[in-house]
Amino acid sequence: MTQPRPRTRAEERIAELDTTPQTLSAEMEELRRQLEQAQQEATDMKAAWQRTAADFQNYRRRTEQDREQMLGLANEALLSKLLVIVDDFDRAIANMPAELQKMGWIEGIAAIDRKLDLLLASEGLTPIEAVGKPFDPHEHEAVVQEDRADVADGTVVAELQRGYRIRDRVLRPAMVAVARNGNNTPTTTETDSEINSGGLN
Repeated sequence: MTQPRPRTRAEERIAELDTTPQTLSAEMEELRRQLEQAQQEATDMKAAWQRTAADFQNYRRRTEQDREQMLGLANEALLSKLLVIVDDFDRAIANMPAELQKMGWIEGIAAIDRKLDLLLASEGLTPIEAVGKPFDPHEHEAVVQEDRADVADGTVVAELQRGYRIRDRVLRPAMVAVARNGNNTPTTTETDSEINSGGLN
């Protein structure tokens, strides 16, 4: 009588497997549960990645806006300082004696003044219209009030210092003289207190 052949390790493991329908069904249910859990985790990870990517884009946009704003503020500060020099050139040319106006070096100064005006324009600066306009506390700073019978009350009658806008906002208001006329009907709705708030005391 021959001895039965010893089982291999693989055969032993196969024999140990429980292949009853109940066991297989339970294992399939567990595998299904694990798959659903893995899919949920993948969905959660994708949503977290998308939020992180959106947050990074927002951060990058805010950083770029802050950088542009800082550069804009630095540029405006420099332009404000430059306006003082422009004012000096304008005053020098306006008060030039007639006998000096044809001299070559005077024409050179006038050329520099024109170049400064072109530089301001290239940076988005435009002069604020003042004389003949109704007083506007957002654009004008009233420093003098003049009794005038020939113009309506609240009208700007003189520009003492030119004002400038940079793009859509005021960089420096115009310093102006404003008419005071009790006989004419005001052309604007500004009251004396509004004119005073523009710098007139």
